Amino acid sequence: MIETLRPIQAERLARELDWNLLRTFIVLAQSGSVTRAADKLRLKQPTVSSALKRLEDRLGRKLIHRKPGQFELTEAGDLLFREAIEIQGAILRLGTLMRDVTDEVRGHVEIAMASHVVSPLFDDTLREFHERHPAATLSINVSASKDALEAVTARRASMAVCLVRDRNPKLEYLRLFREFFGLFCGPPHPLFGRTGLTKADLAGQSAVSFVTDRLEDALRPVTLMRAEADLEDRVVGTSANLEEVRRMIIAGLGVGPLPAHVVKRDVRDGLLWQLPPYENLPEIAVHVVWNPKAKTNRAESALLDMLLTKIRETPIEQRTYL
Repeated sequence: MIETLRPIQAERLARELDWNLLRTFIVLAQSGSVTRAADKLRLKQPTVSSALKRLEDRLGRKLIHRKPGQFELTEAGDLLFREAIEIQGAILRLGTLMRDVTDEVRGHVEIAMASHVVSPLFDDTLREFHERHPAATLSINVSASKDALEAVTARRASMAVCLVRDRNPKLEYLRLFREFFGLFCGPPHPLFGRTGLTKADLAGQSAVSFVTDRLEDALRPVTLMRAEADLEDRVVGTSANLEEVRRMIIAGLGVGPLPAHVVKRDVRDGLLWQLPPYENLPEIAVHVVWNPKAKTNRAESALLDMLLTKIRETPIEQRTYL
C-alpha cells in the first residue's frame, strides 16, 4: 500500500517539485527503457537516469524496477504516471486558455472521433455552433474508440464521440445515438446478389471486422452475431477504421459487419449486399464523452453545452438510425 504524505510534506512537494522531472518520467514510462526515452528527449542516458533518481528521492518512493531484461513501473510509479498524464494535459491547455480573453467566443475545440460517425444531430450542432461563433475553430481527429477515450482522459481532446464498453468514473457520458449493425459482402463474394439466404449459408465463410469486435470490447453484440452466423473463426482482416473495413468487404476478402444506416447508399449502388440476419440486428450506442475536471476554453464549453442540450431535447427515437 502506498503511504500517504503528511499535509506539510504534500505542501512542500507542491512548491518544490520540478515539472521537467515529471515530463521525463512520463516519457520513460511510455518508452519502456532509458535508451528510448533518452532518444525521444534528445538527452544522454545518464541525464535521464539522474532525473529518475532525483524524482524518486524527492517523492521518497521507488518508481521503476530496473535490471537487465526488466523495466516495470512500481505501484507508486503507476499511480504517478496516471496523475502526471493529467497534469501534462492541463499544462498543454494553458496556452489555449490564455488566448480566450475577448468578449467574442474564441478558442479551439479538439474532437476525438470514432471512424465514420453518421449523426444528423451532431452535424446540425456543428453547423449552428459555427454560425453563432465564427471565430472559434475545430479539429476532428479520427481514431479507435479506445484512443479517443484516452485522449479525453489525458485532456488532449475537448470531447470524444465514440463507442464505450467500460466506463471510467472520472469521465462523463451521454448517448448520442443508436445504430444497428448488419453483415455484408462485396461483389466478388459468392453470396453477393443472392436472395433467400439463411444463416446456414454463411457457415465457414471468411470474415473481416473491427479491432474492437471482441467479446470483451465495445462491439461485443457484433461479435455474438458473427458467432451465431458460424463464420470462420479466423478473421482475415481487421481495422479500427470503418472505411478500411468497408474496403476489405467490397474487395471480397470476406463477410463483415457495418452500421446499416451508414452503408445504405453502398447497398443501393451495388457495392455491398446485406446478408442474414435481417431482423433483431445488434444495437450499438455511440456516446459523447467529456472530462468534467478539464479546464475548458469558451469555445469548448459552448460546443459541449450546445450538443448536450440538443441530445437531451431530442427523443431517443429520433436519434435511432436503422
